[in-house]
Amino acid sequence: MKPKSAPLTRDDTFSAIDETILRAYDIRGIYQQTLDKKTAFLIGKAFATLIAERSGLDHPIIVTARDGRLSSPSLSQALKEGMASAGAYVRDAGLGPTPMLYFGVYHLNAAAGIMVTGSHNPPTHNGFKMTVAHQPFYGEDILEIGGRIKAGTLRDGVGSITESPLFEAYISRLLKDYAAEGTKSLTVVWDPGNGAAGDVVTQLAQRLPGKHITLNTTIDGTFPAHHPDPTIPANLVQLIDAVKAHKADVGVAFDGDGDRLGAVDADGNILWGDQLMVFFSRDVLRRVPGACIIADVKASQTLFDDITAHGGRAIMWKTGHSLIKAKMIEEKAAIAGEMSGHLFFADIYYGFDDGLYSAVRLLEMLARSEQTLAQMRASLPEVMNTPEIRIDVPAERKFAIVEEIRQRVVAEAADGKPYDVNEVDGVRVRYGNGWWLARASNTQAALIVRCEAQDASTLATLKMMVKVQLSASGIDVDLDHVTASGH
Repeated sequence: MKPKSAPLTRDDTFSAIDETILRAYDIRGIYQQTLDKKTAFLIGKAFATLIAERSGLDHPIIVTARDGRLSSPSLSQALKEGMASAGAYVRDAGLGPTPMLYFGVYHLNAAAGIMVTGSHNPPTHNGFKMTVAHQPFYGEDILEIGGRIKAGTLRDGVGSITESPLFEAYISRLLKDYAAEGTKSLTVVWDPGNGAAGDVVTQLAQRLPGKHITLNTTIDGTFPAHHPDPTIPANLVQLIDAVKAHKADVGVAFDGDGDRLGAVDADGNILWGDQLMVFFSRDVLRRVPGACIIADVKASQTLFDDITAHGGRAIMWKTGHSLIKAKMIEEKAAIAGEMSGHLFFADIYYGFDDGLYSAVRLLEMLARSEQTLAQMRASLPEVMNTPEIRIDVPAERKFAIVEEIRQRVVAEAADGKPYDVNEVDGVRVRYGNGWWLARASNTQAALIVRCEAQDASTLATLKMMVKVQLSASGIDVDLDHVTASGH
């Protein structure tokens, strides 16, 4: 029978939460400032209320897990108590990475899952990532949680909290698709950065063939070695040094909750998410000819061209792991990826972003290949691209600025300018042998800009185009100092 929502008494206990924590893809705040145990309880109660209503179950099963931040145990306990107070049967997987939580929703045939994690944010931050019936939970769903709490329309019920360890089952599933036994042996360096993936990395290093060196596997929410964000080159210095010292074939790194992958080759060169996607896509297309493959709007044109050249159906889509997952389901895509290192395999896996599974797939592919990762990287077409440039702007202006740019560029293209304009997420303009992108960040008061070209002259032209467009909207920035890198 479908449960009814019972309004709660409006008193201090159920006052509205700080609405700044309700983000586009998840809930995030600063512990004891915008996020505390009372807030976690209310979020749990509201989430369980929504799951009960949507599933039609009096006692929906909801899986939980937490990362290694110092605030995660207390937030997790309050969250679980909130869900149980709304009638949910909570299955707690304990400490581990976010993809272990996603896996648990499948493994336990649960109605939903919620992870306590601050991902790659500073140690003082924390938050929640949610999934419902294998569908991403984001945008309006997250706003509805805030609305339910503010209105007090939260369900009362009698649920339960049970420990449901998933660690061994998750490790076994990660190893299941490693089919490179008897092929060449690899030397691998792993660095989870003291994040929630540490214990999983230890087990993978022990159980996979080859030689494995591990760094920073002790889960420590203060992140003593370096910040756990593999998209920042400074955070990969220790990994690069270890790869060179051990003459390793590859080094892999993860963010704080293990849903993103970073990689370096034997020469210490960093491979970004879109570069890894080139090799993963080729591998998948050999087994699934004509497969649909999705990448975000920040990805290199090299990736989209390579997918097409190898017979795949390439789709450029909006940035954001929840948006990518939703599009994958819609298009029945075999694989997807983002520049940021979120990689999604749905060919023989579940389709959620899992940095650890992606690492295993990378090692399996390298063990079968006649090429090293360094040789694969060297085979990519030479391009020059800027890093992701963040430009601070007033929050109330960021989307308006992008819309102003879009209108001007579309009008210029209509007047004969040789622009190929993609409007899927902000504005991506292809010009000559390159492209530039301007989009509004969904999580910060900032614009995101990126340029890519096959030569320095075109790159300089693209940067000037962006500067002119931003200036026309009242934003003056100097892009001349932005250094481009090869590949």
